[in-house]
Amino acid sequence: MRFGHFLYPMKFDDTRDQQEIAACLDEAQLAEELGMDAIWFAEHYFTGECVYGDPLVFASAVAVKTKQIMLGFGIIELPLHNPVRVAIQTALLDNLCQGRLVVGTGRGSNYNAYEYVGFGSNPALGADQLDEAEELLVKAWTTENLDFQGKHWQVSFPGVRPRPYQKPHPPLARACSTTPSVIEMAKIGRPVLLRSSTFNVVAEQIQLYRDTMAASGFSEEQVEQNLDQIWVWREMHVAETDQQAFDEFLPAHQKAYAKMEEYRQTWNPPEMEVSAQRAPMERDGYGETPDPEKPENLVGGYKRVAEQVALLRDLGIRNLMLTNRGLMSREKTTSSLKLLTEKVMPSFR
Repeated sequence: MRFGHFLYPMKFDDTRDQQEIAACLDEAQLAEELGMDAIWFAEHYFTGECVYGDPLVFASAVAVKTKQIMLGFGIIELPLHNPVRVAIQTALLDNLCQGRLVVGTGRGSNYNAYEYVGFGSNPALGADQLDEAEELLVKAWTTENLDFQGKHWQVSFPGVRPRPYQKPHPPLARACSTTPSVIEMAKIGRPVLLRSSTFNVVAEQIQLYRDTMAASGFSEEQVEQNLDQIWVWREMHVAETDQQAFDEFLPAHQKAYAKMEEYRQTWNPPEMEVSAQRAPMERDGYGETPDPEKPENLVGGYKRVAEQVALLRDLGIRNLMLTNRGLMSREKTTSSLKLLTEKVMPSFR
């Protein structure tokens, strides 16, 4: 299995932005030093839900601060961007990190319609634009003398410079939250990023992806290559004991959820499509042993978290992108990462 650090720092106190961004850079370097396989970046605006805001700019800083670790977007909210500009920015970033880049895309937040409003758009338009935006992104990376005439974008130009470091372009993955989107991506052989409520639901999605790719004519080797590129997102906090981990993580996580719900109630236009985010599971939802039918986060002492990871592995999950959202002290975050890499990860290499 591979383990990625999803650098998704929620910081609502805007008087400390400079210090928190510097801490994020330190945390990225620590993830590489501890032997993690990837650093993933989020994209959220206007509230501090993601303190660095722009993942493309921040990832460039991480690219020159690290040497070997994979860098991935989880995700770029592609409909909020001009795809040609994203092609240029990611081609430059791919060169800066010498081919360590994975470009994860998606329509944007299921919960934060106000992010679309802030960029003069709306979620319905974002969903309509996504396929075309990805098509233009790939053609911009790979095509000279491009003339693209789509519904949303009509562009022509000699070529993107710099060319991507990876040929023909960086790996592209789509974030999928529904069964139809998993099927759609499997049919075209596009790797996916998954986040589902329970372990079993994730396992079902991966099996569906495998079966759909095979039924669409892809070889067994191609299916296996894509399964190796599927990453599953989970919240994570590791401590010496279960009780310590729950006491540290759950109150902070629940407080942040309540804060985000306040923003959504205030700023999401009532006429726009908005999904309701599931509230974090309470302490009494976690039993003595992991339950694949419950929406568990990877929270607990290192022995419990190792049991959860073993269960995920046995369900066919090969790659984990893990975050604690920076909601606790830097010391607790560092301790959690060290326990993960020293006490849990070695058993799954």
